[in-house]
Amino acid sequence: MKLFFGFVFTVLFQVLLVVHINVASAEGFNTRFLLANNETSGPQQHSQGYCAMYDICGTRSDRKILNCPFGSPSVKPDDLLSAKIQSLCPTISGNVCCTEAQFDTLRAQVQQAIPFLVGCPACLRNFLNLFCELTCSPNQSQFINVTSIAKAGNKSTVDGIDYFITDSFGEGLYESCKEVKFGTMNTRAMDFIGSGAKNFRGWFDFIGRQAPPGVPGSPYAINFKPTSPESSGMVPMNVTTYSCTDTSLGCSCGDCPASPVCSSSTPPSAPKKSSCSVRIGSLKVKCVEVAVTVLYIVLTSMFLGWGFYHRKGGRIPVSRTRPLVNVGESGVVRQMSKHKDENVPMQMLEDGPQIAHGVQLSIVQGYMSKFYRRYGTWVARNPILVLCSSLAFVFVLCLGLIRFEVETRPEKLWVGPGSRAAKEKEFFDHHLAPFYRIEQLIIATLPDTVQGKPPSIITEDNIKLLFDIQKKVDALRANYSGSMISLTDICMKPLGQDCATQSIIQYFKMDPKNYDGLGGIEHVEYCFQHFTSADTCMSAFKAPLDPSTSLGGFSGNNFSEASAFIVTYPVNNAVDKESNDTKKAVAWEKAFIQLAKDELMSMALSKNLSLAFSSESSIEEELKRESTADAITIVVSYLVMFAYISLTLGDTPRFSSIYISSKVLLGLSGVVLVMLSVLGSVGVFSLMGVKSTLIIMEVIPFLVLAVGVDNMCILVHAVKRQPAELPLEGRISNALVEVGPSITLASLSEVLAFAVGSFIPMPACRVFSMFAALAVLLDFLLQVTAFVALIAYDFLRAEDNRVDCFPCVKISGADADPDKGASQKKLGLLARYMKDIHAPILNIWGVKVFVIAVFAAFSFASIALCTRIERGLEQQIVLPRNSYLQGYFDDISKYLRIGPPLYFVVKNYNYSSESMHTNQLCSISQCNSDSLLNEITRASLVPETSYIAKPAASWLDDFLVWLSPEAFGCCRKFLNGSYCPPDDQPPCCSSTSGSCGLSTACKDCTTCFRHSDLQSDRPSTEQFREKLPWFLDSLPSSDCAKGGKGAYTSSVELKSLEEGIVSASSFRTYHTPLNKQADYVDSMKAARDFSLKVSRSLKMEIFPYAVYYMFFEQYLTIWRTALVNLSIAIGAVFIVCFVITCSLWTSAIILLVLLMIVVDLMGVMAILGIQLNAVSVVNLVMAVGIGVEFVVHITHAFLVSSGDRNQRMKDSLTTMGASVFSGITLTKLVGVIVLCFSRTEVFVVYYFQMYLALVLLGFLHGLVFLPVLLSMFGPPSRCVLIEKQEDRPSTSSQF
Repeated sequence: MKLFFGFVFTVLFQVLLVVHINVASAEGFNTRFLLANNETSGPQQHSQGYCAMYDICGTRSDRKILNCPFGSPSVKPDDLLSAKIQSLCPTISGNVCCTEAQFDTLRAQVQQAIPFLVGCPACLRNFLNLFCELTCSPNQSQFINVTSIAKAGNKSTVDGIDYFITDSFGEGLYESCKEVKFGTMNTRAMDFIGSGAKNFRGWFDFIGRQAPPGVPGSPYAINFKPTSPESSGMVPMNVTTYSCTDTSLGCSCGDCPASPVCSSSTPPSAPKKSSCSVRIGSLKVKCVEVAVTVLYIVLTSMFLGWGFYHRKGGRIPVSRTRPLVNVGESGVVRQMSKHKDENVPMQMLEDGPQIAHGVQLSIVQGYMSKFYRRYGTWVARNPILVLCSSLAFVFVLCLGLIRFEVETRPEKLWVGPGSRAAKEKEFFDHHLAPFYRIEQLIIATLPDTVQGKPPSIITEDNIKLLFDIQKKVDALRANYSGSMISLTDICMKPLGQDCATQSIIQYFKMDPKNYDGLGGIEHVEYCFQHFTSADTCMSAFKAPLDPSTSLGGFSGNNFSEASAFIVTYPVNNAVDKESNDTKKAVAWEKAFIQLAKDELMSMALSKNLSLAFSSESSIEEELKRESTADAITIVVSYLVMFAYISLTLGDTPRFSSIYISSKVLLGLSGVVLVMLSVLGSVGVFSLMGVKSTLIIMEVIPFLVLAVGVDNMCILVHAVKRQPAELPLEGRISNALVEVGPSITLASLSEVLAFAVGSFIPMPACRVFSMFAALAVLLDFLLQVTAFVALIAYDFLRAEDNRVDCFPCVKISGADADPDKGASQKKLGLLARYMKDIHAPILNIWGVKVFVIAVFAAFSFASIALCTRIERGLEQQIVLPRNSYLQGYFDDISKYLRIGPPLYFVVKNYNYSSESMHTNQLCSISQCNSDSLLNEITRASLVPETSYIAKPAASWLDDFLVWLSPEAFGCCRKFLNGSYCPPDDQPPCCSSTSGSCGLSTACKDCTTCFRHSDLQSDRPSTEQFREKLPWFLDSLPSSDCAKGGKGAYTSSVELKSLEEGIVSASSFRTYHTPLNKQADYVDSMKAARDFSLKVSRSLKMEIFPYAVYYMFFEQYLTIWRTALVNLSIAIGAVFIVCFVITCSLWTSAIILLVLLMIVVDLMGVMAILGIQLNAVSVVNLVMAVGIGVEFVVHITHAFLVSSGDRNQRMKDSLTTMGASVFSGITLTKLVGVIVLCFSRTEVFVVYYFQMYLALVLLGFLHGLVFLPVLLSMFGPPSRCVLIEKQEDRPSTSSQF
């Protein structure tokens, strides 16, 4: 099964792309820049109406503005400047302490912050007040004190200030902004504007830090102080702060969870315990375990009480049945009983006495006996015709093998055609974009031999190794149809220029020449903290690189202690898997894997590092290799079983006649028939266009061989038991009458049990059931046709003293007849063991009680253990042990610190003015408190149960902010109404000169809308339709970080835009890190439950999508699938048994034992840690089929035996026990043991361990528990003493 651990990185970089240029300019948004705008001239005076800084006195070498340090009275601005200041700083009126140039600089820099904060007006207003007061307040000198002066040319400039500001303002500012989201990065805005500060003091420290030249930050130091010296006459700034809970300012629940509009929302629930448990002393056990224990004690006590009561009183009847006809000639009865002891209960003597031993059969069995008597005679007389016709029939079926194909695509194996996940994936791929292909390297340090802890990988040598590896990857070329394919030909390029490679060498723009120039290791560690804000840390593909996507093995945010580099190459994917684009990518991936094996591995080892690697196509390629990895092991397993079968069919070896009495040729012929039945089944379904699977090729031969060998042993031994004085056709006829009904009963039960499994939705299980049902049916038909004919030929060979395997060679004067009469020859070794040792031991009363108690105890324990079986299939198990992916999956679980991406997809979003959908989805101001995005944010607060790690990136929120008049640098238009980009983008910014603000191309651009143009800050239908394509084509940059190109290009489908509908859109977040198979299943279930709840609440169609959902969906219903399949299979066996035997009692016993075998096998699964998946479900269903062989034959023999229950149990073990033991138990044991040497873990776990457990459990239940159960509670005997008559009714069979 394909598992996509590598995909957890795919959308990580995609999330980063959404802000790929939000800090792309040299002075990208950083609040520390907002402090560089203040200057005054004249002496300082700290009183009302005076400035501390006024005008601009120069710039630094990095062109950062420096204010004049001398105070002067505040100045009355002209009406135009006053109106400008009022529009941005409504708390400032009258005189001001800023020039128009200072205000324009302030406005331009604040413009960078507005897109981050406009979703919460309270936060935005408080944030603007902080800098408006600093820059333009008429009472600036009362809370600003210039503490340091520097020279810029011939002028003095501000080099440091004290900014006195009250704690109440700082607290109010921080509280209003701390939860505001920056959806594009799936994170908080505080991470960008405050470096992730945890309180207002930390935020102020970040703002006030003086930055060296060329480094983002304030050009002078700002020391924020809560109180001013009493003698200074200064008063800390303390303008009113706005709380985000103020409903008039409309902060959303996502930005302000404490808002009153959110109070009606259901708070996140705490994690709930999923199971009931009871504490007994220091032991904590599950309630089901306690209940099962109590039930076992009660039932066992009742059973023991009943047993001892009846035994003490002698009230247990010897036999609960009576002969239908009571005959008094005891001498004849004894004679027949003695005769039967040495032969079989159902045998018929052609020349017997007038009183015969018969069996009262059901109507169905009566007709079957008549048919088999006539049919056996006909086959023995016409063996050539039967053999040739049956083989010809099978060969015709095998012609379908010319269309034989093996299905290896995981989505076709484990995902049904009606799968919800498959439909959702198809919708996502066709309406939005298919998920990216991932090629990945994990380079890690080795653990220290002393401390046992791996050292940090952040060293100069290791980073230079990354550059060397990247050089090799960049130079790699793969041949596809004569053209050479490189990484740049197939990689994802968000802006069409550079590959979006996720590697920490992106901090050096992927160029080793930048390593020393930018500061080497110090620069890397600087970028760990400032990757969102520092232009020097920007990647080559113009996006900030989150270190958590390219590092592993660290705790918290301690990136410097990381012990692994994670290098990810996102590659474009295509919907059509047969397209040239896909084939090119696959060709390059194969070359990439070969490069990693041949060169990159040795490069890493030379630095004492480990290397793990994977590509998108790796799992499928390794699964194909796995199909041939154990071919030799499987072939050896089959050969060993063939050899044993050939030997076990013969008589007890005697040197003098072994070359005649052996039946090697017959055994090999029977095995060939078994293989032909499998090939015939595969041929039929191949002709119908049904592809085979690896499970079919690996499991069905074992299954059919188990069934076929058992039938072969039973048939051969039945013929041997017939009197030698009878002609061969009489012996074969009698043998078929004797065992034909039980073989038919077992085979039909198995066929029906498998056939009903073809109705289940999971393709792997459905196809297995179809192939198995037909294979078992064909095997049964060949056993009663071709194999019976072969038996006739083999016995004729032996009687003619011809050598086994060389029938053309005849031995004259042989001294032994290999097929003596049954009355003269001894029982076989196994039959004697069953008669003289096994059965007598089981007939001891104490042994019976012990057997019942022990088997019941294990069954009850297995029921309790079943609750501990985990769902899933570990990736490492399905791959060869020497696969390079083994180390890759180990490293993924060891080093990964992020979870897979998660999309919430909305279908048919109605954006019209009349619809409420917009406010039902968004999470900014005026959005509904129970909107989709607010609910996602709320769910992310309880990741333990929701498995949602963070709020979602929202194209809708960013689009509404981008449209907002407050974000005056974003949505702009020229005078002709066409789109005008931000000032720092061409044509507004000269790309040749590298300077912005000098071009006049955009001087007449205006914002798209005024507040009066919008309806409650929402666009009209026409405005939405017109501006959404603008937004999706807008590049993010410093002046407007909300541009949607690259970030949301594939998040919105525009096809139905003209109809007022967005037919498909997605909102992206992440799952929490998922380390176990159960985590993947539970996370998918939690996401679906969440979507269902929100869909019902909003009356919109919303579904979650993650790339791994399609492969894990089966595990949501795997228990139901398993129980339904097992119930149908066992139920089918019960029905067939009841129809044929007409005995509810017999059918119930068969049902009980089959249930115990399956339950006990599940208990063994729990003990061995075997997970529940399609492979184990197939094995469980197969256990029903093989279990029938262990149970039906002995039960049927018991049913038609005479005497009391103990005697009948002994007879059934003597006649059928040896065949069952040698035919199934020993054969399968010999073959299964070979599988323990397999190189693939899946064979060891799911075939060796489960098969071995199945064979042992079948043997113990069929040959130990079942005989004891029959001896105590078996059904009445069908044997009667009857007078032999000429014309006997057809409903009764005589033997």
